[in-house]
Amino acid sequence: MAVRVTGVDAGSPAERAGILPGDEILTIDGGQINDMLDYEFYTAKGQIGIRLRRGEEIRTVDVEKEEYEPLGCDFETYLIDKHHSCKNKCIFCFVDQLPRGMRQSLYFKDDDERLSFLFGNYITLTNLSRQEMDRIKLMHISPINISVHAVDPALRVRMMKNRFAGDLMPRMKELAEAGIEMNCQLVLCRGINDGAALEQSMRELAALWPQVRSVAAVPIGVTRYRENLEPLETYGPASAGAVLDQLLAFGDRMKAQCGERVIYPADEWYFLARRPLPTEAFYDDYYQLDNGVGMCRKFYDEFLAELQKPHRVKLPCRADTVCGESVYPLIAALADALHKKYRFVRLRVHRIRNDFFGGNVTVTGLLTGQDIVAQTAGKLISNRLLLPGTTLRSEQDLLLDDMSKEQLGQALGAAVTVIPQDGAAFARAALGLPVEETGGKEL
Repeated sequence: MAVRVTGVDAGSPAERAGILPGDEILTIDGGQINDMLDYEFYTAKGQIGIRLRRGEEIRTVDVEKEEYEPLGCDFETYLIDKHHSCKNKCIFCFVDQLPRGMRQSLYFKDDDERLSFLFGNYITLTNLSRQEMDRIKLMHISPINISVHAVDPALRVRMMKNRFAGDLMPRMKELAEAGIEMNCQLVLCRGINDGAALEQSMRELAALWPQVRSVAAVPIGVTRYRENLEPLETYGPASAGAVLDQLLAFGDRMKAQCGERVIYPADEWYFLARRPLPTEAFYDDYYQLDNGVGMCRKFYDEFLAELQKPHRVKLPCRADTVCGESVYPLIAALADALHKKYRFVRLRVHRIRNDFFGGNVTVTGLLTGQDIVAQTAGKLISNRLLLPGTTLRSEQDLLLDDMSKEQLGQALGAAVTVIPQDGAAFARAALGLPVEETGGKEL
């Protein structure tokens, strides 16, 4: 496969070697370049030979650079190749529960091992070819994140509606034997893959520790857009509490056996069961932070730690913020702690009901601009809105309903400060202090 170079970084090894935009890379050290993983693997060495085509001419270029120094070539897409799409039809798939008319990118289902390695995305292993499995082992692409849901072959086939889904455990054992580290997730559907099925999943996954480094258990998310989809029952306080007890009991046993819990309940279980979050020590090394495991505890502790630092605050100081229904008690507690520490500082927390998605969707990251405007217009106590960055897409410019942060600010008559998932940045913003040091972006 020939890969066309679209740009060359100034001062890079590629520029020094005479590689030009428009050149087509045929091989690097004899290896075919099909995507970014191949490119990174074959360009890691200090001395490499590149065979390329320039017009009708085939030439070989020798490159000398530091080991792991980027070669400096740019391509049409960051993966070089196209994204791999998902062929599963999971009964709980959130994409299938989206309403019509949203931006097209939201409807794309990826199941791409390269995105798992590069960005932490979860893959199912059902869409991997033999060649791709072998490449993961050859290049030691580790860690990778795997959506398991159930280890019982028949149950996994039923849940994912893919006849290859039952081959999971042989593939995971193969990866474990090759030294590949894996983080796993279980999306639990009430009465389907919890109970005895959950116990089996935890037992078989834990048997692959330490290559299976962690397993996150997440409750199913259901929207009001489930026409023609399999009916699913959501968790309430009692049923969530029962699942949480099961997860904690197994984690306690693993902690005693190997020094780590391995099984980690997502924060939502504690909110659903109306129980307090565990302490920081519970989460070991926060293996599943990006999957919503320990995120709230970390945020809470960071906020309180920032309050203990001396700050010069310009008074009066007021601000507003928004959050989903599930995390509201925690954010409200932080606002109370802020007010106790700084008597003349006020932070009003607006609990936003997710009318856009409905169902049991209560997390902050799925709030839309229209719901925020409808439920906060005329109720702000300030002209500053602290907007959680999780409500915005990766470019940090648009909410899920394509309302921009500028439009949101205009609709509410407030300056919008985007806050990263960082409790210290949130505390600083609430105190009217710059948040740049901790990654916040201010409009």
